[in-house]
Amino acid sequence: MHRPVLLVIAHGSRDPRHAATVHALVRRVRSLRPGVRVELGFLDFNAPSVPQILDRLAMEGVRDVVALPLLLTRAFHAKADIPAVLDRAPARLNIRLADVLGPSPLLLDTLQRRLYEAGLTPADKPSTGVVLASAGSTDPEAIAVIAEIARELRHTGWCAVRPAFASAALPRTEDAVRELRALGVRRVAVAPYVIAPGFLPDRIARGASEADALAEVLGAAPELARLLLSRYDEAKTRPRSPALTA
Repeated sequence: MHRPVLLVIAHGSRDPRHAATVHALVRRVRSLRPGVRVELGFLDFNAPSVPQILDRLAMEGVRDVVALPLLLTRAFHAKADIPAVLDRAPARLNIRLADVLGPSPLLLDTLQRRLYEAGLTPADKPSTGVVLASAGSTDPEAIAVIAEIARELRHTGWCAVRPAFASAALPRTEDAVRELRALGVRRVAVAPYVIAPGFLPDRIARGASEADALAEVLGAAPELARLLLSRYDEAKTRPRSPALTA
């Protein structure tokens, strides 16, 4: 059966750890679904760019593509940048745009995996507060989603969960850590709600200096790889919109 190509679209970064982490995630996706061709393109800073990948696919005779934003919320990149790039793709390509990754129970599972890898256990939940630290956005929809994810994480048993942001919104990670301390929380952990290392994740790490534990970024976790394939499966049967930016 014909399967559309899965094109994972990452933002890109000058930090080489970013691309290395994204490539590791894509390799895990390929290993989970060997029958699907998976390509990776970047919006900025890294190669290959998304237009380069799309041009190459068209030259090879590919017709069907699922474009999957490697983004956790629907903010500017998801609403404007990516649709604009895809609208300029070769006309022969039938492109379906998948949903962004969040929110999803699989992301909650990934966050908890990283917290446990940082030394916490399920038995620590009643005495541990978590700072859910995201990159930040000026988009109210994205901010609301982060707040909802914090509530969902709280419902898994942690004694308190506070959202925080590395840029564009408040509070900062260090302020959320101090707020939990002021509430009398015995132990505080910071869970970065970001996919790959880079400038803003480093800012989150610096803000976690007074916390008891700092989890790793989501990275190439198996739950995240399964989520990418879930978004692919949801999108591949959709009809293409006449204009992705409409």
